[in-house]
Amino acid sequence: MTSKKQLKARIRARMAKTGESYTTARAHVAGSASSSSSDGGWRFAGGRHPSSAAITSVLVNQGAAVSEPLVFLAGGGIGAGYILWEFQHDASRHVVLGFRNQWQYHDRWMAKTLTRLGVPFDEHRTSGVRAASDRLAAELDAGRPCVVLPDRHRTGYWQLPDALEGHGGHPVVAYRRDEDGVYLDDRGQAPICVPRERFDAARARVGSYKNVMHVLGEAKITEAALAEAAREGLRDCAAHLSATSDSFSLPAWRKWARLLVDTRNAKAWPKVFADRRGLADALLSIWEGAEPVGIDGGNLRDLFADALDEAAALLDRPSLAESAARFREIRGLWHELAEAALPAEVPEFARIRELTAAIKESVMADGTAGGPQAAQAAKELWAARATANASLATLPDTLPLFADLSSRLGTIYEAERSAITTLT
Repeated sequence: MTSKKQLKARIRARMAKTGESYTTARAHVAGSASSSSSDGGWRFAGGRHPSSAAITSVLVNQGAAVSEPLVFLAGGGIGAGYILWEFQHDASRHVVLGFRNQWQYHDRWMAKTLTRLGVPFDEHRTSGVRAASDRLAAELDAGRPCVVLPDRHRTGYWQLPDALEGHGGHPVVAYRRDEDGVYLDDRGQAPICVPRERFDAARARVGSYKNVMHVLGEAKITEAALAEAAREGLRDCAAHLSATSDSFSLPAWRKWARLLVDTRNAKAWPKVFADRRGLADALLSIWEGAEPVGIDGGNLRDLFADALDEAAALLDRPSLAESAARFREIRGLWHELAEAALPAEVPEFARIRELTAAIKESVMADGTAGGPQAAQAAKELWAARATANASLATLPDTLPLFADLSSRLGTIYEAERSAITTLT
């Protein structure tokens, strides 16, 4: 019989090798018949993308019959975005990729998604830490779970280094509290408890989303409401990705492809990485961003494809199932790009991938109980990243790598531009 330790090791190995999410890798290794877990009256529904999973978890715990793919579609489905950040305080460089509709606007996305689904909600913003903490406590004591947006570093359980404090976070569900702290659902299968003072500080650290909180009311989601939400989401997705913005719409991929091979632009990769500084971090952030092994859920094209399959039946539009197949192919293109950026054939990269997967698996499977394992993996991960950055500093020629990534991005851009024309 396979022990729990052996099972976890096999799941982590599969995640690192294939780039699959914890849920998908676990289903392949252990089968999908395992029952969902709970914490008191709260049932963990899992999830793939933080924003859509948070809403889905609250609705499922209310008894609503709704899936994460349809929630994701109601919010406009997929998006596009690229930013290269350069930080002087630790000489690091990171690539931020946006894969959800309006990925840069948490509050706008929440509002339109909930409105389309017909879910009543209250949005609260409190400038003071104590007032925000008291408001959250009052909602939880009344049995109302809240969607909040804490800083990842400050919450602690993702085991991020101090250099990433204030770099932002993603939505999680706070569903109860006690003398030990606030209990969170972050798409996993076990409770995550964060001490109250630490959690208060994490909520206050997110800048423009300081102490933001959404409290969802009881919703009665009918099939007709879901169908209309799906229609609006499809229209929104097509319009959003047809926009001309080269930062927050499909042209972002084309712009990034050009910057990978340009030799004149100050933000072009041959110029930015002429000294090779932080190159391993940048390549890892591509892999983390595009693959579900990372914190944010990956490129989301498979989640969107699942939504299109559901919408095909809901709206009686068989052509959407054909579009779903195309987006699964595009998901494969993103996987190949991630593999090219951080190939497992390079031993240093393989180890970084394994450690990244170990942290994700510990958080998803064990929550707070997995903290020691996640902390040990994180200690090794950040040491391995530093070693890889130093190693790549001696790389003689980056141009072939950048040219390959550029070509792959160009293919993705054309594929997605063609695919969105079939949505409306």
